[in-house]
Amino acid sequence: MQLLRPGPSEAEAALRAMRQLAAARGELGAASRNLLAAAQRQLLHTDIDIDSLPPISPDELAASFHDPALARQFGQGMMVVSLADGPTTETQAKLMSAYARALEVDEPGLRVLGELAHHHMVLFRLDFLRRSHIADMVRGSVRREGFIATARSFAAFRGMREDPAVTARYEALGRLPQDTLGYAFWKHCTDNGFALPGAPFGFPKAGVYHDFTHVLSGYSTKPEGEVQIGGFTAGYKKHTPIFVILFVILTFSAGINVTPVDQPVSLGILEQPGLADAFFVAVERGSRVPIDLSDGWDHWAWVERPLAQARAELNITPLEQT
Repeated sequence: MQLLRPGPSEAEAALRAMRQLAAARGELGAASRNLLAAAQRQLLHTDIDIDSLPPISPDELAASFHDPALARQFGQGMMVVSLADGPTTETQAKLMSAYARALEVDEPGLRVLGELAHHHMVLFRLDFLRRSHIADMVRGSVRREGFIATARSFAAFRGMREDPAVTARYEALGRLPQDTLGYAFWKHCTDNGFALPGAPFGFPKAGVYHDFTHVLSGYSTKPEGEVQIGGFTAGYKKHTPIFVILFVILTFSAGINVTPVDQPVSLGILEQPGLADAFFVAVERGSRVPIDLSDGWDHWAWVERPLAQARAELNITPLEQT
């Protein structure tokens, strides 16, 4: 996912529309305000007083956009803004649809959030899951390992079985030199109390790229770290990256759990100072990774390499240098 930077006229038109969309829930919330301010600093390179921006009609917006790729990015950005201060409202969904039609943007996520806005929760959850990175993970596992192996892996994740041989292989990473990627992964899991793959409640093998991404990127497992991980993962993901972003924004800004298991949720996390900027930086960092770590990446070929070397080969700037 490569962030495109619009020109001045497109940037102002987009800000007018985004402000109108954010305020359509009744007021311009703190998280939305932070998100629009960060977009100006990190993406648009403008310094416009948000409160001075007038509304913009769908036709006027469309007349300002000349690049279909930028129009699509705007459509994806609308979804994030609509969730920044809570679940998308019916008024916001209607406005997003009008803007998307004018821009000739066909974005599946807009339909999914329309289902949320109209409180069709079962349909919303099913529609989201089938398009999400979770579905990609399952499909990829079935393609590479077969249905039975995938079913066993997910049964272990639900605590219904275990695979000691798989667990032992990951446990052995703790005996590697301490500067290696493999040791850092093992320490990340043990320090956070995460069960290793194969153990009851351990992450499925197809999903361990998520924790390797934590290790490689340096982002924490706290909610603010997970928001940045979502941005970073979307940056390197080649298939439906926007749904990774929607996943973390739904979870930590809109307070909606879109996973099939219980997990903590929160509201308005982008109210935290600096987090919206860090999110944009994370997407940009992730976009520089030359391969999609979520799509069949063989981490076993990398675990014995020094962590610093792995980061350099994957073009990941250390977090402290960003």
